[in-house]
Amino acid sequence: MIGLAEIAGPIACIGLAVLLLARTRRNRIAGLCYAGVGSALLAASFSPASAAELGAAVGGVIVFSPLLAWLFRREPWLVAYATLAFVPFRVGFLGHSLLVPLYVVALGASGLLLWELVEGDERTRELGIASWPLALYLLWIAMSVAWTADIRAAAIDLLAFYVPFTILAISIARLPWRASRVRILYGELVAMALVFAAVGFYQYETKSIFQNAKLHQSNIYEALFRVNSVFYDPSIYGRFLVVALIATAVLTVRGRLSLRTGLAALAFIAVAWLGLLISYSQSSFAALLVAVFALAAIAWRWKSLFALAAVLAVAAGVAVSQPRLMHALRRHTTSGLNHATSGRATLIAVGIKIAKAHPTHGVGLGGFEHAYSKRTGNKPKQSASHNTPVTVAAEEGAPGLLLFLWLVGALLLAAWRRIDNGAYGRVALAAGLALLVIFVHSLAYNDFFEDPTTWGLIGLIGLVSPRRVRARAPRPAETPEPVPEMIAR
Repeated sequence: MIGLAEIAGPIACIGLAVLLLARTRRNRIAGLCYAGVGSALLAASFSPASAAELGAAVGGVIVFSPLLAWLFRREPWLVAYATLAFVPFRVGFLGHSLLVPLYVVALGASGLLLWELVEGDERTRELGIASWPLALYLLWIAMSVAWTADIRAAAIDLLAFYVPFTILAISIARLPWRASRVRILYGELVAMALVFAAVGFYQYETKSIFQNAKLHQSNIYEALFRVNSVFYDPSIYGRFLVVALIATAVLTVRGRLSLRTGLAALAFIAVAWLGLLISYSQSSFAALLVAVFALAAIAWRWKSLFALAAVLAVAAGVAVSQPRLMHALRRHTTSGLNHATSGRATLIAVGIKIAKAHPTHGVGLGGFEHAYSKRTGNKPKQSASHNTPVTVAAEEGAPGLLLFLWLVGALLLAAWRRIDNGAYGRVALAAGLALLVIFVHSLAYNDFFEDPTTWGLIGLIGLVSPRRVRARAPRPAETPEPVPEMIAR
């Protein structure tokens, strides 16, 4: 029997796809309303177990949505500031630790979007060339809800990540361009990174961990003490610092900084680097390394090969000096590699087997944990493979993986096209490299679509990217009016 979530998921995602692709206000308004109805039905699918929480959610929608919509209308960039400010904050809801404050921001952003469309805003395809792959990916994961082995996990993924964060990405891409507002956003990023690093230093000095009991236990028995700052996991803390580091690196390389500003940027890089160091996040360091190489290649072209050779030589020396890693490499066994990667190799290997067993459609959104348990007889320590492409391939099959890679490629291409633009170049380069950081990081830590930073960067890339929208053919009774072929900022 088909349940409420199986109906609600496709309704919400069809609405989002229409909102992303439609070229008329009427259709976009309909798409936004469909997304809202689907979200409400998804929330209702958790009833009656969470009746009190759902009641509070309904009250929040009624109270906060119009209030925030009015506030965001007065200062649209508050959407971006609030999105960044609430990235690390999670609240217990529906039995999970979810980004509830960001859902309130998304409510206000959707209210503002509806307000603007009703008033006559004709802008469309805010995400540019990424609109089609994102819309098709959303439709595909919505279809997979019909065959997923864990309908509750699928409903949580749609309601907690895909629906609200798509709205946030579109809303950020629609912001009026203001260089001063971008500088404030960067200042907020740096200030947050400094605060989080300070919290990490305090944890390292006092040997205290917040939120994560498993990490606390691990630190007792491991030689290295890892910190997580205000985040749940050290890797997410490290990822945030890497995003701030790469944005500052772009400003240093591409900006015309005064001596005082340059010294301040170098001081921040030093502090953030030390904060990253005590996270001991291998995936974060790998992501930073790739992004730095990419920035060097863009800035210095072939000369960056010398830096690459030097870093590889240093990395080889470090690898030789690490007994744990060398032991795993010498053994050439799955168990040795799995120990060296803290259990990730097994998760990825099983995820690949699941993908091979279900190549056409996968096991459905949120079905990785169930499929893993069925195949191995054991419950995984994590609900995903610790590798986003593998998780996507296992849950969505080959079509989902191709759409995911198309989406990432389209976003990076959109950013690349604007890196030499006088007005938007630095923002495009920083956003593109930061998205590259998150993608590389997701190869060892499955948290691409679940990280609101990803969606904020999608919105920023849309903000600075050229958008081409084909003019609509006028109705026979209407007088044709010239419509520009290119709509660009």
